Amino acid sequence: MLDFPGKQAKYRQKQGLSRVFLFTPAKHGAIIPLMSSITIPARADAHPKLRTLNILRDLPAVADLIEICFSSTMDSEGKRYVQDMRRAGNDNSFIKWANRAAETTSLPLSGYVWEENGRIVGNASLVPFRHNKQRLYLIANVAVHPDFRRHGIARALTERALQHAREKKVSDIWLHVRDDNAGAMDLYSKLGFAERARRTSWQAVTDIHTPAMNTDIAITNRHPRDWPTQQLWLSRLYPDLLAWHRNWNFRSLRPGFWNWLYLFFVDINIRQWTAVRRDHLEAALAWIPYGRGESLFVATGERSDPVAVTALLLQARRDLAHSHPNIALEFPSGDFDGAILAAGFKALRTLIWMQATL
Repeated sequence: MLDFPGKQAKYRQKQGLSRVFLFTPAKHGAIIPLMSSITIPARADAHPKLRTLNILRDLPAVADLIEICFSSTMDSEGKRYVQDMRRAGNDNSFIKWANRAAETTSLPLSGYVWEENGRIVGNASLVPFRHNKQRLYLIANVAVHPDFRRHGIARALTERALQHAREKKVSDIWLHVRDDNAGAMDLYSKLGFAERARRTSWQAVTDIHTPAMNTDIAITNRHPRDWPTQQLWLSRLYPDLLAWHRNWNFRSLRPGFWNWLYLFFVDINIRQWTAVRRDHLEAALAWIPYGRGESLFVATGERSDPVAVTALLLQARRDLAHSHPNIALEFPSGDFDGAILAAGFKALRTLIWMQATL
């Protein structure tokens, strides 16, 4: 499900930006470099209730299952995603295209379902990606109806998804799981997955009357001289290890006349602020109008004052009030959680990113 409207389409296609909205029950910028390795049998045991997803008829039922399992943490984007799945299941032209594109698109068009008496009660989607010219899979939408949990359905679906990856000669497998789902984390660990990162999605309402902080930290527009430090911090907080999914691209934040001219012609209004204390850069904040998904990007150093993050986010809530009712942020879980909460943001969910190699 890609979102490329109008002039932003040309910008996003040129920058290589895209978004995929996926839901799974799932320290400060911690990225664990160790690789886990698992071995899947040459042939997974078949089960009569487990079968391949049929996009000709299953998408509406899978959408219903995802909504039942994740509605309590689903934001507006997630709700649109479920609605799009239902529409896609009734669109003949989409179905014809999807049958040809299942292995090349970022949409969840392949995967496995579990049926009980003709009713889909379990699902695991397989979404292919490419990163550094290598293929990888994301196991997503792992969902089991509440009435059928603790029967080994999630494990069977996940094992079959891993077997699918092995059959396709794809060795790099990812999934994400909510940090409050201890049972799922234990299952995935036993299947060979290891934690790589924890990231929290935040959302806030903009308000021109948002109060400013009483602090010695000054909030100013980003100065070109601060870009090298900002870029270094961004590379740590939004790492290449996860770029295959988020496709973070910060070229548009670079200072310079030609970049400004390009953004002017494609009508992209990027905003940037910095928090400075006695000529020392404490933190930086950028707003990139992607349309859907996270739009704020915080840049902090290891010694940045959390108060600077709060002051920056409060400034963004004021400055963006005239054009955007809501703003979103994704950030590594950890030391700055309290600072983001203090700025009036609500935590939507924290996902643990896990990786395994076959």
